[in-house]
Amino acid sequence: MGRGIRLLFSAWLLPLWAQAQRVSSLQFTRADFPESFAFGGGTSAYQYEGAAAEDGRTATIWDTYAHSARSYNDEPGDIASDGYHKYKEDVKLMSDMGLEAYSGRGEVNQKGLQFYNNVINELVKAGIQINAVLYHMDLPQTIEDEYGGWVSPRIIDDFTAYADVCFREFGDRVAHWTTMLEPNIMAQGGFDNGDLPPNRCSYPYGRNCTVGNSTVEPYLFVHHSLLAHASAVRLYRMKYKAAQKGIIGLNLYSMWLYPFTDSAEDIDATERAKNFLYGILHPLVFGEYPEAMRKAAGSRLPSFSHNESELVSWAFDFIGLNHYTSVYTSNFPKALEGVLHDFTADLAVFFRATKHDPPSTLILPGKMVDPQGLELILEYFQGEYGNLPFYIQENGYGGADGDLNDVERISYLSKYIASTLNSIRNGIDVRGYSVWSFMDLYEVFGGYNFHYGLVAVDFDTRERRRQPRRSGHWYSDFLKNNAVIEVEGDFFWKNNAVTEVGGDSATTKISHAQL
Repeated sequence: MGRGIRLLFSAWLLPLWAQAQRVSSLQFTRADFPESFAFGGGTSAYQYEGAAAEDGRTATIWDTYAHSARSYNDEPGDIASDGYHKYKEDVKLMSDMGLEAYSGRGEVNQKGLQFYNNVINELVKAGIQINAVLYHMDLPQTIEDEYGGWVSPRIIDDFTAYADVCFREFGDRVAHWTTMLEPNIMAQGGFDNGDLPPNRCSYPYGRNCTVGNSTVEPYLFVHHSLLAHASAVRLYRMKYKAAQKGIIGLNLYSMWLYPFTDSAEDIDATERAKNFLYGILHPLVFGEYPEAMRKAAGSRLPSFSHNESELVSWAFDFIGLNHYTSVYTSNFPKALEGVLHDFTADLAVFFRATKHDPPSTLILPGKMVDPQGLELILEYFQGEYGNLPFYIQENGYGGADGDLNDVERISYLSKYIASTLNSIRNGIDVRGYSVWSFMDLYEVFGGYNFHYGLVAVDFDTRERRRQPRRSGHWYSDFLKNNAVIEVEGDFFWKNNAVTEVGGDSATTKISHAQL
């Protein structure tokens, strides 16, 4: 594998600069990726398992949210995709599709231990690499009620004890651990405006606030998340790594940010947004928060003691990215008016999903299909923090149309897989790519009515019938049969690498074997 990228040249070449050439399309196969590179798909416990009232399962903050008036969805995820009862069928679907890795997330009680052991054993038998995520918005509600969960330093010891159980019980078969997902954006959604679990906020920053402090708690959440993550990493390295030989890292939600205009104010705002959204990496490399965050938040942002700084520094073996799109950012100076500021006001940035969308202070998913943005965010991280190892842990295309003939999803995934390959050829250390999602799930925004899956789930039936979409057959053909993907667009090739320019105009050709 790793034979290099095959290119289709147009009849003419336009030199962009020294040793650079413009081409009209890019062809590649699975064999063009490094041999150790892993392709997979993912699910998440609450979104997949169901069985909300079975086998001693207790409520999480996501359960509480989904059953509340705050939820964006009409129904809770009590049944979800019913993975608790259908996991054997699902692992067979993964194996048949040719998945090389599977990303799963969950919580643990005694019956939960048995369930996850069963799932892990099925995956091992199928030869599928397991990427386990310890936390994704599913904190036990009892912990939230007892001491406020993530806003209390008590969470650090409790999270470490939970991680210890997982490492001990599953580490003989799981060698790829992610401590938590997307803490960089959960600060706003969960602890500032209160739109997401655990729905903590304070007036006038959130809606229907009953508990919380939007000026302080977003920063407490980030701080305690980093310390809990680093504590779990230290535990794994000291107690388990030598025998289990695994790796452990942290996940971030990433979007590329384009200045809305070329004004100095919008350019500065874009850099400030990068510092706030991705500054969680700063302590992991340098032992302290970025200067822009410290200046904006002042004493509301906790500082690391000397020992804590040493604990968090380089407390990762890789960084996972959930990446879907890019957005436009502009300055919002009026956010800084007033005596008190929340996380959103400190950020002082407007976000736009497209050039023509209205501005919003909320960090929400965008609409653009912009594969170049993935390359740009990886280059940004490399420039700021060095050549870190990355896994693309989520990338996918969702919509209300659950059509089995999902050519738009195929087009989207083709472009982003091509950009992943381009990044590797440009020297970025990307080691894996996982489609979100392997099958339709209960989505945070859209519930049962928004579909990301390579495999369709009929949520209108009691059986939750599964059926691979066209994209599932296409992905299988790419993984098992080394099928060619051709992405057409405007590319340039320099220093033996291909980079896409203007990804929105790219189209995808599908081979007859994928139909």
